[in-house]
Amino acid sequence: MSVEIARLSACELVHRFRRRELSPVEATKAALARVEECDSAVNAFRIVDAEQALADAAASEARWQAGSPLGLVDGVPTTIKDIVLTKGWSTLRGSRTVNPDQSWDADAPCVARLREHGAVLLGKTTTPEFGWKGVTDSPVTGITRNPWNTDRTPGGSSGGAAAAAALGMGALHIGTDGGGSIRMPSAFTGIFGIKPSFGRVPAWPGSIFGSLAHIGPMTRTVSDAALMMNVISGPDPRDWTALPPNVP
Repeated sequence: MSVEIARLSACELVHRFRRRELSPVEATKAALARVEECDSAVNAFRIVDAEQALADAAASEARWQAGSPLGLVDGVPTTIKDIVLTKGWSTLRGSRTVNPDQSWDADAPCVARLREHGAVLLGKTTTPEFGWKGVTDSPVTGITRNPWNTDRTPGGSSGGAAAAAALGMGALHIGTDGGGSIRMPSAFTGIFGIKPSFGRVPAWPGSIFGSLAHIGPMTRTVSDAALMMNVISGPDPRDWTALPPNVP
């Protein structure tokens, strides 16, 4: 049963939360069970914070029971690529040159928007060092593998997010894309990913790749990517290159 729950789309999860047919705690436990079952084979995660995820899921469950969800993805299990700042978790960018022992007290805009909409953050997914290549391995996490054939790569640089999405280790996944880093892993693992127009998803701090690098969704369905875009494209004053809000 937990596998069936883990394979539900974000849109279906929200629908079931609203009808009280399923709870965010059940959805989060199902996603974490998939992590425990599958991640040793594919190495998609650098950080998994099960304790915090379950606490956030319980808070989401209480909001749904009260009929007052925070937003569009309240209670949906979600991951963040380890290129993107996430408050409370180190962002090592796949490199030993980044000091983990520092203050990690800021969310990137897309993470802040996801939190505002009640997403349950499971952890951070793997990346090659500074997201620079089309396979996913790094000195920090080693090799990330394709869930369809672990002798092969899931592509890069958002290979951890792609593997997690394909295996039901979360429904929504943040990736980044400069030269194909969302699109290649999505193609290699049979999921959906899109590199949005530059500025559609606000970014902070700016990427070392400048305007080549965009932030976007990686999901198992097109509808989930659209739902996620409605959340992460919310404005943020820290990005002066961000596009005006777009009515979907």
